Parts: sequence; structure tokens; C-alpha cells
Amino acid sequence: MHTPASLLDLHERTHRGLVALLVHCHGFTYEELHHELPGFGYPTIQLQLHHVIGAQRYWIGVLQGRIDADEDAPDFPTIEALERFREQVFAATEAYLRSATAAELAAARPMTTWGNREKTLAPQHVVLRVLTHVFHHQGQITAMCRLLGRPCEGMDYPLP
Repeated sequence: MHTPASLLDLHERTHRGLVALLVHCHGFTYEELHHELPGFGYPTIQLQLHHVIGAQRYWIGVLQGRIDADEDAPDFPTIEALERFREQVFAATEAYLRSATAAELAAARPMTTWGNREKTLAPQHVVLRVLTHVFHHQGQITAMCRLLGRPCEGMDYPLP
């Protein structure tokens, strides 16, 4: 069982890596951020970054009884806009975790997801899924950076 403190720690460490990736992506032009690369579900760096942040907003919304769809990618066309979006979502997740008890996080309960589907989920598993999702897309984005001629390093889960 996870505690709010353990999930807050994991959340902060995960976002530390995401911040580093956003800083790295400041080196790309607008055209490079929006350049479509084949072989990726979200074919641009901008869309990948928006998706990973938007997915966290969506799942934290599900935990709170909302459906916050991530269909607003055009509203975040630049790294600066994506950084502000990340900060908002980080703060919302942090506030949720600070308000939850360990028992609430561990207790599976019915939740409504996209398409009005009801699933029984434990909030701690939803939060862990959100965090592992960041690393999945972070790997895709670092591959895209490499393909665009700007490889990045140091994007692993921060231990200290």
C-alpha cells in the first residue's frame, strides 16, 4: 500500500525528469516541435508532451469524478505553454494527494472513465499508472529528439 507521502515523492521525482525534458526541448524551433515523425502514435514532440501532461490531468480528474479530455493540444503550441500546463497539472495532482488518506488511496471504488464506462479502480494504482505513463512517452520523446539531431541525456528516474 502506498501512502500520500510515497506517491508525492514518486510524483515529484517523475516530474523532475519531465521538467528536464521540457528544458531540453527549448532548443527546438517551433517547426521542429511540430515536425511529424513516422512510427509514433503522437507524431510530434509537441503532441507527445501535451498527451503525457493531458493524460495526467484526465486521470486525476477521473479520481475526482470528472472527465477532463486531452483534446486541447492546439492550446499548447510552445514549450512555454506546455510548461505552464505541466505546472497546473502537477499542482492539481499534488493537491489531490495531499488531501487523500492512505486508506482512500488503497480502496478500490467505482469510477467513470471515457465513454461513460464504469471501472473499479484503486486510486493508488491510477496514480502509479499516470507516473509510468510519463516514462513511456518520455522514452518516445527522447527517441524523437535523437531523430531530430538533438539527443538528450539524464532523463532517467532521479534517485537522489
